[in-house]
Amino acid sequence: MFFPFGIKDVIDIVLVALMLYYIYRLMKESRSLNVFIGIMVFVIMWLIVSQILEMRLLGSIMDKLVSVGVIGLIVLFQEDIRHFLYSLGAHRKVNNLMKLFTKKGNKAEVDKETIMPIVMACMSMSRGKVGALIVIERGVMLEDIVETGDLIDARIDQRLIENIFFKNSPLHDGAMLISKRRIKAAGCILPVSHKQDIPKELGLRHRAAMGISQDSDALAIIVSEETGRISVALRGEFQLRLSAEQLESILTKEMIPA
Repeated sequence: MFFPFGIKDVIDIVLVALMLYYIYRLMKESRSLNVFIGIMVFVIMWLIVSQILEMRLLGSIMDKLVSVGVIGLIVLFQEDIRHFLYSLGAHRKVNNLMKLFTKKGNKAEVDKETIMPIVMACMSMSRGKVGALIVIERGVMLEDIVETGDLIDARIDQRLIENIFFKNSPLHDGAMLISKRRIKAAGCILPVSHKQDIPKELGLRHRAAMGISQDSDALAIIVSEETGRISVALRGEFQLRLSAEQLESILTKEMIPA
């Protein structure tokens, strides 16, 4: 007996294949690929036992394991699930769709008084090979990150930025967070990215910058302590070896969320 096979079934198969592929990529990046493969093997065995061989006793036991296992997987992969949902919501096409249903506010242009102190401080620290990590909040609030550091709430100033990241400063190892055109906090702790394709020559500051750019829409500026090179992490991607003009251009375009 053959079941009718139509266009809906083709779309169904394609969507399931795309979902499995995306989950595979997500698990691969989070170093949970073996767990994902093990889950897929168990699911295939469960389908064979319960649907094809119709073993009622073993099938019922596996049914119970599946029902309990779903809760266990949610607890085990809560960070991966959060990252997946954020990536889905932050996708450009989704954002463009949401703009149709939201009111467009007046988008204020970023003035030079906001950008230039950051650019000049980064260039000065680059010449002196002073390590720095500056996170600029955009659309997603980062209050949980602020709570990990020391509250400052000061206007953006080149000397203040350089003093915070001075090698003998107690706050120089953490990240500075800029919110609403003010230096909100310093010495903040960021989530570290576990992406395997990050170049080995990039250190912990770069991994922390990548981590916050994956978990939010924030823009992170890194000044390397080893090479003095300036980089930016945004939307889970690096822009490396930036000049002052390139950094200014990125900040002008990205500092205020679109």
